[in-house]
Amino acid sequence: MARPSRTEAVTWLLFSAGGMAAALVVPVLLLLFGVLFPLGVLAPPAYEHLLGVLRNPLVRIGLFMLCALALAHWAHRFRHSLGDLLRVRALNTPIAVLCYGAAVAGSVWAALVLFQ
Repeated sequence: MARPSRTEAVTWLLFSAGGMAAALVVPVLLLLFGVLFPLGVLAPPAYEHLLGVLRNPLVRIGLFMLCALALAHWAHRFRHSLGDLLRVRALNTPIAVLCYGAAVAGSVWAALVLFQ
């Protein structure tokens, strides 16, 4: 059996970190900003307060990490879904380049939005 490559270990690490971050943080944000605030169950934060929170560099770094890890999770899951379920292993390298390239491009875009 061939020894797994180091890049494969890193992609699995990013996959698991992205899945954990997305599973813990995204449902809370969706519940607050998608359900509870719009329905009036909780009072939404004032615009100035929310803007002040988003100006904090640690919050921006946290949001960036959430976006980047979630995109890495998606890329790895999508790559292996195509390879395993659709049996297109012959195209493994181009699919990997496209998936991880899209994750990197999305992370760069998130960084541009968050840190302008």
